[in-house]
Amino acid sequence: MRKLIIILSIIIVLFVVIIPSTFYVVDQTKQAIVLRFGRVVKVITEPGVHFKQPFVDNVIYFEKRILLYDIEPEKIITADKKTLIIDTYALWRIRDPYKFLTSMRGVKIAQTRIDDIVYSHIRDVFAKGSFEEVVSLKREEFLNEVTKLCREDLDPFGIEIVDVRVKHADLPEENTESVYNRMKEERHSIAAKIRAEGEKEAEMIKAEADLEARTILAKAYEEAQTIKGTGEASAAAIYAKAYSVDEDFYEFWRKIQLYENVKGAVILGPETKFLKDLIEEK
Repeated sequence: MRKLIIILSIIIVLFVVIIPSTFYVVDQTKQAIVLRFGRVVKVITEPGVHFKQPFVDNVIYFEKRILLYDIEPEKIITADKKTLIIDTYALWRIRDPYKFLTSMRGVKIAQTRIDDIVYSHIRDVFAKGSFEEVVSLKREEFLNEVTKLCREDLDPFGIEIVDVRVKHADLPEENTESVYNRMKEERHSIAAKIRAEGEKEAEMIKAEADLEARTILAKAYEEAQTIKGTGEASAAAIYAKAYSVDEDFYEFWRKIQLYENVKGAVILGPETKFLKDLIEEK
């Protein structure tokens, strides 16, 4: 009975102490490094159950998934000398556990390194652009460049920078009002310039239209005078032809027209030429 108890105790010790210290499990979200007396003897990147020497080997686990590091907001100065507060974050992962362990030792030191490098490149790259480019036009292009530079700098440490993004870019409170007023003045200046150019163009169009109208009127008047002159010449020719047929009758007809056009009463005496003409005609 006593031997049975000893055997059971040994089995229990094996299961409780020896076996757990002999095998270890790497989850699919993790990767591991096996250390033996402080030296790296194995790097495990695939999930599964693995063997190690009990009481000698030590296993350190690292995250395999993409990690988020929220970087503290920092001030930058743009190319047009405006100060911005940029709030950024970085998506990163441990690409090479061996390099990461030997250079960074842990996540906290790695985050400090990421903070320094990301801010350095954000400051340098964004300083090449103007305020408007940083906040809207070229932000995506700048961030892609920052991501590329950070990836190159952190690769020797076994860190892969997946992406660098900006949560928001704000003006310092003391500068907001002055920048707003300056932008407002610039917009007013642009609007005034556009209005002035529009008025100038309108005057030019109006002057051209007036000149064209005067030209048309002058041409129409010239054509009208020509037509009128032609008509009067034709009428004179007709009158002359008619006059030459019977000159006495034409003279008499002109006199009748003259008296028809006289307004008021006409006093005729026996010596009046008109009466004599009537009597002669009769």
